[in-house]
Amino acid sequence: MSMLDVVGPVMVGPSSSHTLGALKIARFVYKLINGIPDEVEFHLHGSFAQTYLGHGTDRALIAGVLGLREDDYKIKNAYDLANKKNLKFKFIKTDLGDVHPNTVLIRAKKNDRINEVQGVSIGGGAIKITKINGVDCDLSGDYNTLIIVNRDVKGALENILSVVHVNVANLYLKRTSILEGRSLTILELDEKPDNLKDLDNIECVIKYFYVGSDN
Repeated sequence: MSMLDVVGPVMVGPSSSHTLGALKIARFVYKLINGIPDEVEFHLHGSFAQTYLGHGTDRALIAGVLGLREDDYKIKNAYDLANKKNLKFKFIKTDLGDVHPNTVLIRAKKNDRINEVQGVSIGGGAIKITKINGVDCDLSGDYNTLIIVNRDVKGALENILSVVHVNVANLYLKRTSILEGRSLTILELDEKPDNLKDLDNIECVIKYFYVGSDN
């Protein structure tokens, strides 16, 4: 048994599942798009949709996309902070299908580019990122994560791995019709690569995002 099991995570409450977990999913989006979005939609499923106001899930989600950490007391002022940052946001109750009841799909727009992240709060502040831009994955947020949009051509993965000179913990790769001739490659890494800009020199790489671990 760890200290986390005894005293719980360091957080602003009230709920590790509905507050802390929600914030961490939204903060993943903040790091993915490298800053605060211009507009964001929170599509709430299951218990998130039913109790998001009472459990502070709404404030946690807003705080997360603003980049606040889980122990920041400004979480309670998330609505005011969003207004000051001119963040347009919307909460939408929806049915995301056969998924965990604590699931949210976040659609964030920044500089006319839209990214979608679906995540689930699984309890005790732990999360799983289950989809990024329509690609299934299983990310805990505990690893440094490199997300690459690349052309769907032979040898693309080998070229990418030739540049990433750190140990790969998990890898997800999927061709998707949404990207039309492109694939999404997701790498969970033991540490941050010190040569990310070398990806700019790989012809098959279209764009990439880096999400650092909070650990």
